[in-house]
Amino acid sequence: MEKIGLLVVDDHAVVREGICVLLELSPETVVLGEAANGKEALEMVSKLNPDLVLMDIVMPVMDGLETTRIICSSYPKVKVLVLTQYDDREHVLQLIEAGAAGFINKTAVSSELIRGIRAVHRGDSFLSPQVARYLVEDFRQEAPHKKNRDPYRQLTGREREILKLLAEGYTTREIAGFLVVSPKTVEGHKTRLMAKLELRNRVELVKYALKKGIIEI
Repeated sequence: MEKIGLLVVDDHAVVREGICVLLELSPETVVLGEAANGKEALEMVSKLNPDLVLMDIVMPVMDGLETTRIICSSYPKVKVLVLTQYDDREHVLQLIEAGAAGFINKTAVSSELIRGIRAVHRGDSFLSPQVARYLVEDFRQEAPHKKNRDPYRQLTGREREILKLLAEGYTTREIAGFLVVSPKTVEGHKTRLMAKLELRNRVELVKYALKKGIIEI
């Protein structure tokens, strides 16, 4: 079985070492490298091309939010799973908007971390229960301001299919491969479904999919 190549990013050496020891015990993962800040992480991603980055948020030189933005835009095949003690609403929404595919608190048990890594690696989203609640609560707060009609009924079958895949964390190119169409075609469907649902970004799309039961945590 081919192992999932990981880069561990955390500014505390003791924490990094502990995470690496834990990951090396799993037959599914291998630690390719470590980084103490975002700048080091970007250098390591370029050199090592990991499958997945375990990302802390608060770090010197360059924080996890900016680093996540750059990785997700410049290295679309590299997944980012945030592992941090900061799971407040502001951090969560900003990181998901930046492209993070998952979010786990450092208090989580080791089995949850491995499940998160496995899920994000296969292209799914993985959110801890608290993070999922944030998204659902935000959607519920926004719901009264939306029109009473259900715009989901306006979507075509293909648009609903693409909505689900986008909410699960798949990229445009990956979706194009699954559906045997061009990335341009997928982008066209994405633009239309976002307009019909009055969604502005990926955070709103994930919240919508959670609320509608299109994806589950």
